[in-house]
Amino acid sequence: MSGADRKPSPDKVTTAASVKASGMYADPDPNWLAQLVEEVIEPDLPIVDAHHHLWSRGEVGYLFDDYLSDLESGHRVVSTVYVDCHSMYRAEGPRAMRPLGEVEFANGVAAMSASGGYGATRVCQGIVGYADLRGGDDARRLLEAQMAAGGGRFKGIRQSSAWSHDEVIMRPMGSRPKGLLLDPAFRKGFAHLAPLGLSFDAFLFHPQLGELYDLARQFPDTAIVVDHVGTPLGMSSYSARRREVFDDWKRSMCELAQLPNVWVKLGGLGMFTPGLDFHARATPPGSAEIAAGWGPFIETCIEAFGPRRVMFESNFPPDKGSCSYRTLWNVFKRIASGYSDEERRDLFSGSAINFYRLSPVLN
Repeated sequence: MSGADRKPSPDKVTTAASVKASGMYADPDPNWLAQLVEEVIEPDLPIVDAHHHLWSRGEVGYLFDDYLSDLESGHRVVSTVYVDCHSMYRAEGPRAMRPLGEVEFANGVAAMSASGGYGATRVCQGIVGYADLRGGDDARRLLEAQMAAGGGRFKGIRQSSAWSHDEVIMRPMGSRPKGLLLDPAFRKGFAHLAPLGLSFDAFLFHPQLGELYDLARQFPDTAIVVDHVGTPLGMSSYSARRREVFDDWKRSMCELAQLPNVWVKLGGLGMFTPGLDFHARATPPGSAEIAAGWGPFIETCIEAFGPRRVMFESNFPPDKGSCSYRTLWNVFKRIASGYSDEERRDLFSGSAINFYRLSPVLN
């Protein structure tokens, strides 16, 4: 059964109420996750985790120590990329400059990690922050301040454009404008990224991939990476249209693949959005079963973009609601098992190093 055809688990179906209560992902349950502990596949394979978050959100916070515990699961993660999650913004000062606090926070974690006192992984070796590019020329002030605060680690920004007509999908997303990527004011700010040597992380839903194509075509010198395989929607009003969604998503991704400045992150499928609902099982599913569900999406992206323009991401902690860190990287290793050694190096580390201009870490 393909990921496009998979039905929600009979144990539990994600409902509108549960999405409202937990956002776009299930809160990680340590007791549930502890029911399955797999052997690590290929423990010596170097990995760059191209997308994770750190935040403090009450009882479901996920900070440096929490991530370190996951990194100790047995996979050889050599470095990581921190991605904006509206964490640790400054409480004072001009509102447009407050996201600078997140870069300062992530860079502090990176400095701790770089000391070598917290293990071999270089956590937050790359940092992706946030800037409201609708500020146009004024956004450059924040971008330059983030570059200075990042100490060489600041690589780009993510400004979410995720928007849907479906109120159930949008409810936990908050207020976001429709058509952000087409907004002339946004594009005026976007134009500052390439001259500063900065990239753009695109978080959006699959019906918006055409808007991203137009943006990327107009700015061929700006490196863009599509987060979470383009976030194909399989929940709420999309749940009964899995085949149609997969076909539409695939068509849009193949179109994007024609643009050499666009890359893709392989992950994010553990959230509610694709409607695969592995989080809803009575016991955690194994990596082989998850690989069967996620595989069609990931394999489509690898085929369309090639191993040199795609990279694996943990998307932790959101994807931790569906599986442990150990299981997650086993999933990716199963999906990538048929590729050559060189292609696997690109998938697990090389592409992320190239896109985010990271220094290779030898450990």
